[in-house]
Amino acid sequence: MKLYLDPGHGGEDPGAQDNGLNEKDITLAIALKIRTIILKDYENVQVKMSRTSDTTKSLALRSSAANDWDADFFLAIHINSADNSAQGYEDYIYDGLSDSSKAAKYQDIIHSEVIKVNQLKDRGQKRANFHVIRETKMPSLLTENGFISNKHDAELMKDSSWQLKVAQGHVNGIAKAFNLKRKATKETPKTTTTPKTTQTTTKTVYTVYVGSYKSKKNAQDRVAELKKKSIKSSIVSTKISGATWYRVKVASYTTKTKAEKRLKAIEKLGYDDAFIITEKTSTTTTKSVTQKPAANTTKTTTAKPATSTSKPATAKPTSSTNSSTSTKGSTGTGTNTNKNLNIGPTPSNSPKEAPIIADPGLFTILGPTFLSPEQMDQFVKEVNPNAPELGQFYQTYGNHYGIRGDVAFAQAIHETDYFRFTGVVNPGQNNYAGIGATGGDTRGASFKNEAEGVLAQLQHLYAYATTKPLPNQYPLVDPRFQLVDRGSAPTWTALNGKWAVPGTTYGQMILNLYEKMIHSG
Repeated sequence: MKLYLDPGHGGEDPGAQDNGLNEKDITLAIALKIRTIILKDYENVQVKMSRTSDTTKSLALRSSAANDWDADFFLAIHINSADNSAQGYEDYIYDGLSDSSKAAKYQDIIHSEVIKVNQLKDRGQKRANFHVIRETKMPSLLTENGFISNKHDAELMKDSSWQLKVAQGHVNGIAKAFNLKRKATKETPKTTTTPKTTQTTTKTVYTVYVGSYKSKKNAQDRVAELKKKSIKSSIVSTKISGATWYRVKVASYTTKTKAEKRLKAIEKLGYDDAFIITEKTSTTTTKSVTQKPAANTTKTTTAKPATSTSKPATAKPTSSTNSSTSTKGSTGTGTNTNKNLNIGPTPSNSPKEAPIIADPGLFTILGPTFLSPEQMDQFVKEVNPNAPELGQFYQTYGNHYGIRGDVAFAQAIHETDYFRFTGVVNPGQNNYAGIGATGGDTRGASFKNEAEGVLAQLQHLYAYATTKPLPNQYPLVDPRFQLVDRGSAPTWTALNGKWAVPGTTYGQMILNLYEKMIHSG
């Protein structure tokens, strides 16, 4: 089933405006939620949207795009406006259609499902000569989800949980109208007995490295040099005393003898900075034999991934379940332009399972960072290959302040258009959150390097998220920290109208980006 979603208005066309709201923001928020829910819950569904951000699209472009794609159903999302006494929900099909048309049948079903959950007065099913439902070749429906001019309806529109309910109502109706099949959910079968055995095994791995550098380019040069000598190698990054080092890995062995033999061969080629890292990793295996009621026995084995922390022998060990030692260390070369900020070690406190944003209105700014720096950087480079690699800073400062660093990274993507800086802020400002930028000639704050720019953003988020004093490990670089109403925005959606004005869906757009990051693979 091919669903074409059309959030009404956008860009230069705000749509109806009242009670501090723009129609274009609410329609986009609901449409994005419809897309997320239907793709997550149902099989064999494709979704395209006329817009996924605040852009201008003509009516002709909307209808022609749906026709060219040969969509099965066109759904336009709108918000109504009239005098302040009018309120409620209504939907429309083209007035040239009969009661027996597919569009009329779909309208019956979807109207019924939406009105069950949207907390709005039912104004009925209607017909009109609107362009998008007249010019589209497939069955089409336009829904008017409340009156922005009515205080009661407008208050609901400001609530992201209400937007989610409305989206769910639309999805329920579409699924019922098109007989969509739900994706299978894994259920734990009922059991009579579940005996378990747990076994922990420890394995020692000896890895040979040829150099360790503060400069990634120096590591890349070493890899190229080794390749000319027919030696395969790769770069492994690690944190040592708060700084990022890039090690050139040649090979790993399970026996010390083989590793030492390879090390001597490397040293004979003139590489006196080669060394061996010894890592002990533990793997816990749980076996459970489950007896089902039908006497059908299944056996599953679950192995937890092993984790390890590797540091040279000169570094102080950190608290970890795995131990690592270095046979031979290397000082490395290169410079660190951000060393004046004294970036500390990054604790590993990410959750093992992706966070679920069931209710955006309750998703807090404070919390753990789930995505790795590599995952963050990879996501943004798929859109902008020239984007700076900032993931490490967002993880480090996020962990330090107890802020979801990867969501802050999504905020930076939103603010900078994937670090392409198509707005008023220039790349040289290192201002990834638009701090102090109000448009026109007011370009906002500037920071001396990338690390300081990220640090300022995280400190600004901390000011909104909590009233606790700012930890003093890093200097205060956010110039507007003292201007924030401390603790006034503990959730991302609470930033609406604060970080961005009017920005009625600012937090929702950040979380939508974050969900894309989580599911990008």
